[in-house]
Amino acid sequence: MLECTPFRGSIPTLNDSALFRAVIRIHHHIRIRRRSGATVELRITEIFHSLQGEARSVGRPTVFVRLTGCPQRCVWCDTEYAFQGGQKWSLDDILETVDGYGAGYVTVTGGEPLAQPNCLPLLTLLCDRGYEVSLETGGAMDIAAVDERVSVVMDLKAPGSGEQHNNRLENIPLLRPNHQVKFVLADRRDYDWARFMLDQHQLARRVSDVLFSPVQGQLAPTDLADWIVRDRLPVRFQIQLHKLLWNDAQGR
Repeated sequence: MLECTPFRGSIPTLNDSALFRAVIRIHHHIRIRRRSGATVELRITEIFHSLQGEARSVGRPTVFVRLTGCPQRCVWCDTEYAFQGGQKWSLDDILETVDGYGAGYVTVTGGEPLAQPNCLPLLTLLCDRGYEVSLETGGAMDIAAVDERVSVVMDLKAPGSGEQHNNRLENIPLLRPNHQVKFVLADRRDYDWARFMLDQHQLARRVSDVLFSPVQGQLAPTDLADWIVRDRLPVRFQIQLHKLLWNDAQGR
């Protein structure tokens, strides 16, 4: 016969937001496992270990999980090879491969990772395994369901990208202090637009870092740096480190 020990202490309620979020994650985990981890799949272009080339963790050893497919077509895109193809991987195989590199930081990127619904359980499982996780997203997909432990690095597409009309501005109120916003800028018009968005939406107060990055070969890095300094913007200037080191070689 099962003996029950009386519960002593206060009973937590759903008003405890931390508990509620934990319950939701457990429920999500159970649903994933019921579907069998071996059959929950993502289409992957590549998984590799390198140095983080951008955002606030630049220079940090990182495992990159690059998902295949993207609904956007930025004119300056440097990962067009991830638009199509790829291989189907189970969540278990992805996690095993990531574990094998022995790094503490994982970036899930693309393509557009959120275009594949199973990206969400992957992010949660990586966090549950103790990894520090960032998600690079183009800003056209809803970020509401992303695990709050993940640092979302969200683009806002400037006019020069050809994708400004696809910015999901409803994401801006969802941004958290551990998130980052990135502007990739091709010219002065892009810079002026980014300045407007920075001020209009008080982005520097919403997220840990606002990143201004020049399009390689289109906007001189020194010009962008001079504008930022002159205008005293509360942003982080960045140049993609991996392109300086390896000339944008795939898998680096």
